[in-house]
Amino acid sequence: MSRAFVKGDDSELSGEELPERPISPHPNYVTAEGLAGLRQRYDELSHQHAALKAAQEDFDKPRLTAIERDLRYFSQRLDSAILVDTSKEPQDEVHFGATVEAQDSEGRVHRFKIVGDDEADVHTGKISWQAPLAHALIGARVGDTVKWHRPAGEAELEIRSIKY
Repeated sequence: MSRAFVKGDDSELSGEELPERPISPHPNYVTAEGLAGLRQRYDELSHQHAALKAAQEDFDKPRLTAIERDLRYFSQRLDSAILVDTSKEPQDEVHFGATVEAQDSEGRVHRFKIVGDDEADVHTGKISWQAPLAHALIGARVGDTVKWHRPAGEAELEIRSIKY
């Protein structure tokens, strides 16, 4: 019988057994902006944790558990962060930290910035250095055409500019 249909002890749902946030097995490369974001998030969580502990209210136990889990995650990410000095990257090639302007076969122009996993945000054009698109772009130069293998099919992008 499925556990969904068995009335059990509600303490299992209290949040105390919240799973840990997954940690990438890859190196934790970060931009200066990404490192600052990690520090800011850790500080915000630390303040929230202190406020909840000071309130000593049991009804926020699940929230406290979630904050403690996130503090462990961000502490580990800060400890493992490898700050990449983009000024040392070849300025005429796409590498970590580059902002790339590329044009697709339909003439649309796209901008992508290659960043660390925690900084990635598709809505702002920030892609993880582990993403298939980043792999297609890394090493390319202005004027190169790269093939991006994506779930919707292969696309070609022509590199128009590279900025660090």
